[in-house]
Amino acid sequence: MAGTGRAQADVVTGAFGYTGRYLTRCLRAAGREVRTLTDHPRPDPEGLVAQVHPYRFDDPAALTEALRGTDTLYNTYWVRYTAAGTTYDQAVAHSRLLLECAERAGVRRIVHVSITNPSHDSFYAYYRGKAAVEDAVRASGLSHAIVRPTVLFGEDDILVNNIAWLTRRFPVFAVPGDGRYRLRPVATADLAALCVRLGAGSADVTTDAVGPESYAFDDLVTAIARAAGTRCRIVHAPLALVRPVLPLIGLLARDVVLTGDELRGLMAEYVHVDGEATCPTRLSDHLADRGPQLGARYQSELARRRPAPAPSHP
Repeated sequence: MAGTGRAQADVVTGAFGYTGRYLTRCLRAAGREVRTLTDHPRPDPEGLVAQVHPYRFDDPAALTEALRGTDTLYNTYWVRYTAAGTTYDQAVAHSRLLLECAERAGVRRIVHVSITNPSHDSFYAYYRGKAAVEDAVRASGLSHAIVRPTVLFGEDDILVNNIAWLTRRFPVFAVPGDGRYRLRPVATADLAALCVRLGAGSADVTTDAVGPESYAFDDLVTAIARAAGTRCRIVHAPLALVRPVLPLIGLLARDVVLTGDELRGLMAEYVHVDGEATCPTRLSDHLADRGPQLGARYQSELARRRPAPAPSHP
């Protein structure tokens, strides 16, 4: 955007991850240069990332230099669960340091990807940490937009695809509780487009990223199974009975499928908000378009986070 005084480069944390990849594609389509900060450097088959820098939370000077000369920081940094070695408290501290380094580097704006319904009073440390990071973003000296997505869907998504995978392999699908708790899915491409639009602005805003459709969980599973062409019977069970099954499925999939706290958050409708849609794509349209491909293979989050193998040389 020549003539505006705005730097031509932006930073996407985790550009090789799921949300980060969509953000990077959207920014490149808008003519922006993209750098990334990542724990998992790997080849960039799409050739979209100009510079790759490791997170240097142990070296604030290096982290600052990686951010210098950029306009907007699109921040997706967080940890889903703590078994990998980083606690939620550490993730909050890392996020605060990232903000401080962005200010020192002269970054103009941050677009922070949070989550719907963060709360300091939540039973779930994930959501308490998200609330603490939002506070830090607002208290920083940066122009900011905080974007709160619900459950994401799109090509190679985790939840929708893996529900389909389960319905392809098991004759029953165990739903904790009554299955009437709601969620409001949002297309990952829509989330990325919303973030990039907000990144070009200057107003301090907080907005939910939500699609136009709301589903009870039972209805979501039924819609996914129907789209995938599977015949899987839903059974209801207490959460205490469903939780011990998840690690067994995780062993089969070599992944962490869902944690107990994630299930409790789902049942508490943490991924549902009322109000007008901020993103246009309907999950029902996505299911109609991609039904036969849904669940054909499992999408492993752990596999996505593994470091890329070293290149071999003949």
